[in-house]
Amino acid sequence: MPLTLRTRPSRRATRPLRHRRAAALLASAVSVALLGASAPPTPLGVGDRLFPYLGNPGYDVASYDLSLTYPGSNDKPLQAVTTIDAWTTSDLDRLNLDFAHGKVESVEVDGRPAAFESAGEDLVVTPDEPLRRGDWTRITLKHTSDPVSAKGQDGGWVRTTDGLAMANQADAAHLVFPCNDHPSDKAMFTFHVTAPNGYAVVANGLPTGSVRTGGRTTWTYRTLHPMATELAQVSIGRSAVLHRAGPHGLPVRDVVPSADAKKLEPWLAKTPDQIAWLESKVGTYPFETYGVLMAQASTGFELETQTLSLFEKNLFTEPAYPKWYIESVMVHELSHQWFGDSVSPRVWSDVWLNEGHATWYEELYAEEKGHQPMINRMKAAYGASDRWRAAGGPPALPKAPDPGQKISIFRPNIYDGAALALYALRQEIGKPAFERLERIWVQRHRDATATTADFVRLASAVAGRDLTGFFDAWLYGAKTPPMPGHPDWKQVAAPKKQTKK
Repeated sequence: MPLTLRTRPSRRATRPLRHRRAAALLASAVSVALLGASAPPTPLGVGDRLFPYLGNPGYDVASYDLSLTYPGSNDKPLQAVTTIDAWTTSDLDRLNLDFAHGKVESVEVDGRPAAFESAGEDLVVTPDEPLRRGDWTRITLKHTSDPVSAKGQDGGWVRTTDGLAMANQADAAHLVFPCNDHPSDKAMFTFHVTAPNGYAVVANGLPTGSVRTGGRTTWTYRTLHPMATELAQVSIGRSAVLHRAGPHGLPVRDVVPSADAKKLEPWLAKTPDQIAWLESKVGTYPFETYGVLMAQASTGFELETQTLSLFEKNLFTEPAYPKWYIESVMVHELSHQWFGDSVSPRVWSDVWLNEGHATWYEELYAEEKGHQPMINRMKAAYGASDRWRAAGGPPALPKAPDPGQKISIFRPNIYDGAALALYALRQEIGKPAFERLERIWVQRHRDATATTADFVRLASAVAGRDLTGFFDAWLYGAKTPPMPGHPDWKQVAAPKKQTKK
């Protein structure tokens, strides 16, 4: 059941039961760092192994309200106001927010001015009186949001040929707005985006209205389900917004460059059937809307931003890509709406649950609809698996990102390597049990976060036997275990590099 926004109670109100896990699940490991206001400000984190300074302890965000004003040029800062409603989970003399690319003009805590100072990629806020555990508090920040990337800071805003979009995975939302930038702290979102007339604005969730004032229009969108900060999306451009109905009347809206709408329509028309196909595999689509955002930008990736997946437009216009491949990539990002968006990773080491499942359904779709046998890709993945583990770590224990390349956690070991582990699981427990596991997984953890240990426990319960040893080998082993049912599958040496003569 999705979270709903509540009327703001007094600061001393008792905290109600929540239908999600609080961001404080990791805070105990770093609670000793919650220092008094007299100590120098310092960057904190929730103890994530891969991103140790991401997120912050001491509070649990309930909602974000973002107001952004686009000046009509994507190389100038946007004026912004971010309002954060949160519950405190510890006594706090001050609190840290993740924010690293913009100028902060003022901060208020519960309507009163608060001091603030930067520390690393954190903004350290000191309210005029301490916050006590269980307080409901509102933090309001006036700031800029700079779409021009700083040196060494990739991600956040994506500058398109006619405006902006967002790509915040894995740790770049705090380059756009102040937040608790870790997937363990999901929250509701409201967006108010003002842009010159002639631009179209679309964001996560459903529209609640637009108001034109002189030469500008303010668009408002609101999510009906909690969302991780890395999944936020705002598209500003001279775009066509196309509407159609999905299964059960689901509103589907796509955002494409206006000049290309007719050319891209055959691809967009495939989405309702793709949703229906995935519903037949794992159950009802988990959100209030869906759509495809085709951006005129060069990102090098596609991204599963919640309810509005980001794609490079060139994916659909490049003649070298076969039809079945493009459709399978569309299904990959759609699959993430269940795996990664609705059920989010508790820590970034759990990201194999996102990418392994999305790759699994990408391959299954290619097999069923594109006549590309999954077993061929799985056998090839098995042959390369030891090399992937050596280079990037096993699926559930990926190596830390390369220096200056935080997105480099997204290596083959958490895509095809993780899908290979799922294939081994299906071989081990049988197809009926595997399909039952998938449905129960997304239903049980809907709108929440989950861990690898949660998946292992559920798989063991569905299989009727302890699968801990099986998963330890497949998810954490330095070497790839034998494939159940395929004892002939072997590791394949990397092809030798040819030297020029």
